[in-house]
This record gives sequence, C-alpha cells and structure tokens, in this order.
Amino acid sequence: MVSASKKTGTKLNKFERYKAEKDGLAVKDELEEMAQMGWEAVDETDLTQRLKWLGIFFRPVTPGKFMLRLRMPNGVLNSHRLRVLATIVQRYGDDGSADITTRQNLQLRGVRLEDIPDIFQRLKHAGMTSVQSGMDNVRNITGSPVAGLDANELIDTQGLIRKVQDMITGNGDGNYAFTNLPRKFNIAIEGGRDNSVHAEINDIAFVPAYREEQLGFNVLVGGFFSARRCAAAIPLDAWVPPDDTVVDVCRAILEVYRDHGPRANRQKSRLMWLIDDWGLDRFRSTVEAAMGRPLARAAATDEIDWDKRDHIGVHPQKQPGLNYVGLHVPVGRLQADDMVEIARLAEVYGNGEIRLTVEQNLILPNIPDSRLPVFLQEPVLQKFSLEPTPLVRSLVSCTGSRFCNFALIETKQRALALAQSLDQALAVPQPVRIHWTGCPNSCGQPQVADIGLMGTKVRKDGQAVEGVDIYMGGKVGKDAQLGQCVQKGVACEDLPQVMQQLLIDHFQAQPREADNQSQHNGHTVTAL
Repeated sequence: MVSASKKTGTKLNKFERYKAEKDGLAVKDELEEMAQMGWEAVDETDLTQRLKWLGIFFRPVTPGKFMLRLRMPNGVLNSHRLRVLATIVQRYGDDGSADITTRQNLQLRGVRLEDIPDIFQRLKHAGMTSVQSGMDNVRNITGSPVAGLDANELIDTQGLIRKVQDMITGNGDGNYAFTNLPRKFNIAIEGGRDNSVHAEINDIAFVPAYREEQLGFNVLVGGFFSARRCAAAIPLDAWVPPDDTVVDVCRAILEVYRDHGPRANRQKSRLMWLIDDWGLDRFRSTVEAAMGRPLARAAATDEIDWDKRDHIGVHPQKQPGLNYVGLHVPVGRLQADDMVEIARLAEVYGNGEIRLTVEQNLILPNIPDSRLPVFLQEPVLQKFSLEPTPLVRSLVSCTGSRFCNFALIETKQRALALAQSLDQALAVPQPVRIHWTGCPNSCGQPQVADIGLMGTKVRKDGQAVEGVDIYMGGKVGKDAQLGQCVQKGVACEDLPQVMQQLLIDHFQAQPREADNQSQHNGHTVTAL
C-alpha cells in the first residue's frame, strides 16, 4: 500500500506525520518496556497518540491514570468477563470505574500504565481485546442488543459482527491492513425493525431489506459527526445477502477509504468527504472493483418500520418461557461492586450473558418465567431501575470534563441531576430523549436526540462559564433524521428554567404540584 501523501505529494499534517514515522499498532511490541519505564518517560507521541491503537488513552486531566477502551462486538459479554473487568477497576479504588458507551462497549477508568501488560493477559484469557479501538481505526461494531432474543427480529447479526471485527482486528491480535485509515470509522449491522444501532450516523450501516423475496441488507454509507460537519448516511444503492458478503463489503470499503480517503485536513477526512469528492457512482464502482465482483442494486424499501425501543423493563424472548430484562444504568456509569453484582444476577437468574445498549444501559437475557418474581425483588434493582422516571430513562451523556480533556463542561453528574430535578418538577406525557456531549466531537450524539446539549464556554456577567448549545429535532428509529442547533450559548446555571420551558412548549409537559419546589415565572422549577 502506497501512502496518500506519496501518491499525491500533499503535505502531511501532524497526525499523518507520526503515522508515517511509526504505525500506531507498533507500540504493542513496546508495551512491556513502557510499563517498566513509567508513563513520564514514554515518548510523547507514543504516550498521547499511538497507545490509542491499543485502546489505551492518556488523559491530561488525570495524569498517570489512563482510560482503557474495550471492543465488545454487538455489545455482548458474560458474567465471567464482567468479573474480570470488575477486578481490574477494583484495584484502583475511587479512581476505578467503567462507563457503558454509545457504541455498546465499556471504557475502564483509573488504569495505570504499569498494570497494562497484566491487564492485557487477563483480557486475552477471558477472550477480550481492546486493540484498534481508538484514533484512526474502526470503532466497536454495533448491532441490536436483543439479537437472537427478539421474536420480531429479521436477522441475528451476532455472528456477522464477530466476523467483521475479526477481519478488521486480525482476530483480536491487531491487523496492520487497517491501522492507517484517514480518520476513525464506524460500522453498524442492524437485524431488527427499529434501527437500534442509529444506522444514519455510521460510516457503513447494514439495514434489513427484502430483494426479490430474499432477506438481506441494504447498505448505507457516509454517516458521521465532527466539529466541522455532521452528515446522515446515504444509500449506496447496494443490497447484500446476510452472509460473508457483509464482511467482503466492509473490507472493500475500508480499503477504498484507506487508499483514497482525504488526509490533508483532519476536519475533512471522513468517508463522506470522499463520496462528495468522487460522487456516489464512482465510489460504488471502486468498491465493486475492490471486491472483484458487482453489487446487487438495493431493495426498493428496507424493513425499518418500527419506532425505536429502549428495551428497559421485562420483555418475553422468542424462546418460550424466557425473558430479557433491561436495567437502566444512570448515565452509563458502573462501579466495581456494581459489576460484580450484575455478574451475579446474570448467573443466578439467567445463563450468565449480559448485553449493552447504545443508550448506555444493560440487558440480562434468558431469565425463566419462574425466576422473574424473585429477580424483581433484588435490591440492586433500586439502583438500576426497571421503571426509571421519564427524563432520566432516556438520558445519555458523554464522559465530560472530569475525565476527558476535550470536554468543555462537566456532563454526567450535571445531566443526571438536571433530569432528576425536571422529573420532579414536571409531568412529561411522552418520552423525551436528552443527550449531553461535552464538546463538538459529539460522543454523546446530541444530533440524534429530541433535545441535545453540546458543551461550550459562554460569557455571563463578564465571566467565562460553562454553557451549552441546544439541538432539537433529532429522530431515531424509522425515518431517522439529525437535529439542528436551535439556541447557542446558554449558561449551564440557566438550564433548569430553559429546559423546563422547552419541555412545556414542545413536549406537552405540565408543572407538578409540589411543596418543596420554588416558583419561577409562573412555572415550578427546582434549583440545581
């Protein structure tokens, strides 16, 4: 493979320069030495950039305490693996925790570099990996969290997603063929009817569709979020059967993107910029050439015809007598003790399996009807509720400034406190999805929310304070669309009143009668 810079003579930006000097995956062979020398002595580019190829993230806001991002294809894990992860974070005390992400995987916090070799051995023995989970790599591959469980699903995507991950990562050991993409890359494979994967925001998405009475997938391409631009995925006008052709299409598109994607400007280096430059017909024909065979034209319609579900609560499976139970995890944050307890529940009441969702919640499947009454009495369900209050139920948040140096504001605790306060102040008759993200990188995906809040800095009373830009109009499920910014520069301290008014004006919320709440402009609000 010839680098884009050598073929075109373009000047390398700093990221392309350090990739040209040494592939990010090369630090895998240097990890033992780095662990022994200590993080302060590690080459700066290796420390802050290349280690991300192994899922290891240096965080300037918590120096010496790293984040480790795992790969969990289709969001599936089991009680043994969760216990292994609990043991890892438990040793770091108050610094150790795990976050469920909006790509159905876990990020461990508080990890020390000197422990990474031992941690990687534990992961390998448990059948887990973190390889190629950061920077210019393909991120965790998402699928329906109830794949194989849902009586109404069309295609069980679990096997296909594992095959795609194995192709990209060299069966979890690392694959140099795909470690030098122009930017990060997202893939989703949906087998259900409700677009649980947010197909529209992925670089490649497969959605179920019938073509000539045969069930397979229509292919979408180019969806992404960035500080410069947000774009919804568009149809490739291609249909593929639900077999290894899915793997072949992913491989071909990645090869085309790797070899031809724009690299000069990091803000214009996602797949959609290449499609814009070439046009869809040229892009499609180049993908076919990389595959060595033509693609069938897309089915006229897909089978995404349901509103999106959040899977919280008790639901019967397609297997008679069994149920899956969705637990709400407030803003996706888990402590070590929580992880151990969830692993216990999965073993005692189910078959040990655990699923993660893009809403940062978890599912325990395969619970028999006979075991449900006892399960529902478990004390931990007071924390991880099956019936959370309406606004807390649909809340999503990125990491925020406590752990992420890109975030401009604190998100998780602020998001949860505000949602709890608004639930106390208002009766909300319909689901309202509120997403928080700390910066324009949009890890919290505010553009897919009913109300999205993007962190920024604003001036109030002559002082720089934390604030948000407000997005509205995002729609998920069938007819998904991205929301737009409707208000800029709202100070976070003003959000209780602003959010309350938005909920009243746009979502038919009504003030509650409450003795312990203050009155503001004729409406009930709770001070944060």
